[in-house]
Amino acid sequence: MGMNAVYHGPEDCPAVIPLFPLSGALLLPRGQMPLNIFESRYLAMVDDAIRTHRVIGLIQPEPENGRQSTAPALLQVGCLGRITQFAETGDDRYILTLTGISRFRLVEELSVTTAYRQARVSYDDFAVDFQARAGEEAVDRVSLLKALRSFAKANELKIDWKGVNEAPNEALVNALSMMCPFGPREKQALLEAPDLRSRAEVLVAITEIELARGGSDPDTTLQ
Repeated sequence: MGMNAVYHGPEDCPAVIPLFPLSGALLLPRGQMPLNIFESRYLAMVDDAIRTHRVIGLIQPEPENGRQSTAPALLQVGCLGRITQFAETGDDRYILTLTGISRFRLVEELSVTTAYRQARVSYDDFAVDFQARAGEEAVDRVSLLKALRSFAKANELKIDWKGVNEAPNEALVNALSMMCPFGPREKQALLEAPDLRSRAEVLVAITEIELARGGSDPDTTLQ
């Protein structure tokens, strides 16, 4: 599938994909993530992706060894993203936007000659990801907005409340999950939540835990 590919289900997605390990990053179906690519192996990965399926698998390294190794162990679930915007800079960087398609589960990492890693993956557990706005009516929007208001106030975050109030539940839950400054384990829990209602519940729970830890402390730095 090329530039204008449409992904209706798992059968439309490539079984072998390039992997982009990135700690603390969360891409969700139909969410958008800007990326600044500068390492030579990932520049090559983007070149190859542009020539073929235009997709990249975003996945987190295991949190405990994510920064010590050039090939850290990976978590088992990531998200396939399509390159929907692409620009070159004058200093050998690529600026691109990935738009989430579907989560995937690692089946096996392949032995490859490319500098970047590749794996065989399965999308079979995540058929719900191909249904836009699936399960929106089950989301407890009131609890979600209450938690967001408390979190924003405690951490002096500027929120576009007009945009929040107008956003459909799927866009709201997924955008907040991607944007909120949580750690790798929390991001993975949000990624692996089976459906939108569960993701919203996990998001509220994580937010309440962060507040209970003292998120209102002005000296708290959130990365």
